[in-house]
Amino acid sequence: MEKLRRVLSGREDNEELGLTAQVLDASTLSYSTRVKWFVICFGAGIACSILGTALLFLPNGLKLFAVFYTIGNISALASTCFLMGPLKQLKRMFEPTRLIATIVMLLCLVLTLCAVFWWHKRGLAILFCIMQFLAMTWYSISYIPFARDAVMKCFTTCIS
Repeated sequence: MEKLRRVLSGREDNEELGLTAQVLDASTLSYSTRVKWFVICFGAGIACSILGTALLFLPNGLKLFAVFYTIGNISALASTCFLMGPLKQLKRMFEPTRLIATIVMLLCLVLTLCAVFWWHKRGLAILFCIMQFLAMTWYSISYIPFARDAVMKCFTTCIS
């Protein structure tokens, strides 16, 4: 019966689809659906980051801040998977132009949580959150042509 389905669907020469092809075949979304889920996921990420910042001022709020801020950054990063797909997103994250920013960003995500839950170092947690923000910003502007060059030129002009 399966052979008949493959013949009728035009796949008789492709004996078996690989796992990646099956997943991509089953998860095709329309452009409007992709944009909607990008906005929802990115908005949730921003909301989590803002909520985490608001929780910072509560007693024992540092743990909540670190968790919500990290979840917010992960959600914002994951939102781009809806625009270009998860495999393409991963490939582009680790291109040579973004490699250092990606590694620093992912490392700071983990180190923020380590600083709060295992090391109990308040200053380190805040430092790693700041580094998360800077790495995420540097990573994000890498998608805009010549944006990094403009930021570097502006920064060097301000310093000198």
